[in-house]
Amino acid sequence: MFVAPRYGTGSLSDLFPSVLAGFGVPAEQDRLGLGLGVDRVCVLLIDGLGAEALAANAEAAPFLSSLGPTVLTAGFPTTTATSVSSLGAGVPPGEHGIVGYLLRVAGQERLFDPLGWRLFGAQHKGDLLEQLVPEQFQPGATVFERAAAHGITVTQVAPRYQAGSGLTRAVLRGCAFRPNFSVGDLVAGVVEALAVPRSLVYAYHGELDTTGHVRGPSSESWSLELAHVDRIAADIAERMPAGSALIVTADHGMVELGERVDFDTEADLRAGVQRLGGEPRARHVYTIDGATGDVMSTWQEKLGSRFQVLARDAVIDNGWFGPTVTDTARERIGDLVVVARDTSGIVRTDAEPLQSALLGHHGSLTPAEMNVPLRVFAG
Repeated sequence: MFVAPRYGTGSLSDLFPSVLAGFGVPAEQDRLGLGLGVDRVCVLLIDGLGAEALAANAEAAPFLSSLGPTVLTAGFPTTTATSVSSLGAGVPPGEHGIVGYLLRVAGQERLFDPLGWRLFGAQHKGDLLEQLVPEQFQPGATVFERAAAHGITVTQVAPRYQAGSGLTRAVLRGCAFRPNFSVGDLVAGVVEALAVPRSLVYAYHGELDTTGHVRGPSSESWSLELAHVDRIAADIAERMPAGSALIVTADHGMVELGERVDFDTEADLRAGVQRLGGEPRARHVYTIDGATGDVMSTWQEKLGSRFQVLARDAVIDNGWFGPTVTDTARERIGDLVVVARDTSGIVRTDAEPLQSALLGHHGSLTPAEMNVPLRVFAG
């Protein structure tokens, strides 16, 4: 069963516009009905925390579980680069244009990885930040730029590697950056930033996602890491100034991969395919000119009911990328989009050996991947 992204009423792209509406920023709407009534807000993004997984491990997260169990949807695909872009740009993927983990970009011979702002499998010369200027790649005003323009002090608290990165410049620009070097430093950084009246803080924590990828989201390691995440949220809530709100959410959930279809060893699947983008649970298939129909028939026959294989126009018509898809975003979407219905995945053991070996994956529209928590604490 697929979950349709609730763009405009209950998705990640609606979160910051709703927060800005609470600050009284003109033209912003409280699409989520937050009604916070505070002038200091922290949005804490926990990478990889699905709403279903949180509910199934409630005893490991007593603080988060004590808050109202509201659920948002991520956008499509359910992957970090796309979700963070939807969060920071405040619009669905069809508008911000970062439509997957690996995607085709005009003028580039190799697929583009927006998370690392690099070309896949290339030892490219020169600085890709100059070839693909982030502010031009995603030119729309970010939610942080819109906030700062109306007198809100905005701070990002995140690992140092995100400072000045291509993705940060593309979709999270417009705020001060405060690097954190540990869990305790993250909490301290958030509390310090919230000391300023009319302040907005975005904080990111990624170790739960790493644990889920390597050990699996049903592992004891994942549950123990969730307990640390819960402590982070509780520590922020305990220490933040009066008149503050803490909002905890996530970019996607995760499933443990079952059956693996190896593109690199399946000659039938490779026929007519120029490039294979996306990731195991949601693939962008870029075909050779004139081959799309044949590739679609072959993939449907070979993959059967485990995957849904759709042409680009059908995916756009389904609204998976949002009600509006720009011409630029359209060019980046695969000629075919292939999405896992069960726990299967399309791996590449030669081209993507590390990713292919991971236990936990995401990208599809199943409830475990699509639904993310929205937990709000107002102090």
